Amino acid sequence: MMTKITTASLGSRLLLLGPLCLCLSAYAQERNSLDDRVRAELASFKGKVSMCAKNLDTGETYALGADDRVRTASTIKIAVMVEVFARVTEGKAKWTDELVLTKAARYSGSGVLPELADGLRLTLRDCVNLMMLVSDNTATNLVLDFVTTDAVNARMESLGFKQIRILRRVGSGGESKAGKEPDNKRFGLGVATPREMVVLMEKLERGEIISPAVSKEMIDLMKREQSHYAIGRTLADTPMATKYGALDRLRSAIGIIYSKKGRIAMAITVDDMPEINWSVDNPGYLLMSRLSLILIDGLGR
Repeated sequence: MMTKITTASLGSRLLLLGPLCLCLSAYAQERNSLDDRVRAELASFKGKVSMCAKNLDTGETYALGADDRVRTASTIKIAVMVEVFARVTEGKAKWTDELVLTKAARYSGSGVLPELADGLRLTLRDCVNLMMLVSDNTATNLVLDFVTTDAVNARMESLGFKQIRILRRVGSGGESKAGKEPDNKRFGLGVATPREMVVLMEKLERGEIISPAVSKEMIDLMKREQSHYAIGRTLADTPMATKYGALDRLRSAIGIIYSKKGRIAMAITVDDMPEINWSVDNPGYLLMSRLSLILIDGLGR
């Protein structure tokens, strides 16, 4: 039987739909406003920016070049960390396993091990902590010599990540199968997409990598990163789990900022900057700091 819709009933239905329409309109305006703010911030910046962000409490996302394959610099160390924690959990390694500092593993840049003498014995746990907390490149090489780059990539594949790949040790050597592919040579240490890195952080936060307890342990380790030059730079009193990376004209930052407006996971890569600047006030760092505030505000509850 057909229901007869009178003018009065139609009017009442429109009145009921009115608030919903207003809410949808406001939502659309907010989304446009966030994109406008991001693009305004990027308008005068010299360099290529790729980014993805998600409010893990509401599911709201923002993406700009989120599926670009980008150079990772040291942010690929998150994937290395995952492989080590998985291997220890599976009983294939122990945190007390000894790694010995050698000249072959040494690489300058970030970290403290290049300043110490050959023959120093460290535990696997020591090296992973140094890799994640101060981005120690030599500690990273010691870990990679222990687990291998191919094992890291196999772990990422098993977890469903098709784009996150480490290509070699820091500096040289230890080239993975992915690193031997001609199209990957241009990426250096590692390659990923901002979207997959945000998904990885989300899975860690939700306890979906290895186990809830192990995921929490990895997030807690990332919360202790000692430098916040990029995302969250001005948020000294806000908890965050992060990893940054730097390489010539590239700056990268990945993490979760536990803001009052929600848990905002983000991955931002800035590349092709016109000048090499190793100061903490690198334009890429400053841009990512401003973008992180915009994303928190725009995606916040």
